[in-house]
Amino acid sequence: MVHTTIETHPSAFSHELHKCMVTKERSVDAHHVDHRRVRIIDDGIKRLYKKNLPGKHHAECYLRHKYRLNLQASTLQGTISFIQHFLTFLNHIGKNHLEQLTRRDLEAFIEHEQDRGLLASTVSTKVKCMKAFVRFLIEETVIHPELLFRRLTIKVPEPLPRAIPLDDVRQLLSVIKEVGDRAMVLVLLRTGMRIGELLKTKISHVLIRERKIVIFEGEKNRVGRVVYLSDDACGALQAWVRERDPRKEYLFYAQGRDTMCYTTARTMFHRYLLKAGLDHKGYSLHSLRHTFATELLNAGMRLECLQPLLGHNSLEITRRYARLTDKTREEEYFRAMSIIERGQNDEHYQLDNELQAILEEAELFTPHR
Repeated sequence: MVHTTIETHPSAFSHELHKCMVTKERSVDAHHVDHRRVRIIDDGIKRLYKKNLPGKHHAECYLRHKYRLNLQASTLQGTISFIQHFLTFLNHIGKNHLEQLTRRDLEAFIEHEQDRGLLASTVSTKVKCMKAFVRFLIEETVIHPELLFRRLTIKVPEPLPRAIPLDDVRQLLSVIKEVGDRAMVLVLLRTGMRIGELLKTKISHVLIRERKIVIFEGEKNRVGRVVYLSDDACGALQAWVRERDPRKEYLFYAQGRDTMCYTTARTMFHRYLLKAGLDHKGYSLHSLRHTFATELLNAGMRLECLQPLLGHNSLEITRRYARLTDKTREEEYFRAMSIIERGQNDEHYQLDNELQAILEEAELFTPHR
């Protein structure tokens, strides 16, 4: 399987063999993930009944509804954690049945989460989970629709994506000597992949000859896409493929294991930030994805082309990066400021005054309705 993926001139037969093997792998993976989803739901429901929380029967129906929607295992796990937390809160304020739920109870839960000192984005996520559960209860005629007649939202800051400046990127790459670590960082930097997507990438998903990686299922939206390999990323991957254990199924793996977890990857990245003297700047593995998007926009790539590379469902999400890279606005600012700094702005003000006078005169002759 490994030779089929990395050979320079695959035959038609080997190409078809590769397709068959990938299809089989996807089928096995789907069975494994589905089994995990079943276990997560069953364990979650058992915990709800064991704690004897209010509305546990309705909660069970909701969780099974979420399972039927074919949500990812991690999403199901998060939903179970939220439901348990929300029902525990209701229990503490004396609600024994979900039919007793009021608008004030929902507002109290939001205030309770804010008082815990959580980030606004975290509280916002919990509010969305709460509203989804409440909507389900409304559809099941457990509670009255008036609970959501008025919006329940909190204001969430919209910070700029944190990209790594070019000089810092060069400084970081200069201290990464391990072949596998360098390949991982360069692939993240040049493809915009999420770290979770890269850690799930198998060696058979990497098509060196075609200079691309196939992501069969996105980390967040579960939509597959293809990302491409630059010269330096492709060279780093080829060097890693020559050194890696060919018996390992996944592209990257930890010592003594077949896979690599996020904590291991994050620890590796932080070690190199320390070595490069960049640990105080707050960079993370996800910053490599932000850097990828920012650099492509600076190089002139259109948002419509960048969107599928990042795996965004909406162009508005991709548009956040344009706030970092709006060259037209930047050029207009420095052009106008150069006029101001040269003291030549009087003639521009004079032109503006003349134009205003013409417009006022034209308005005087406009027929009054």
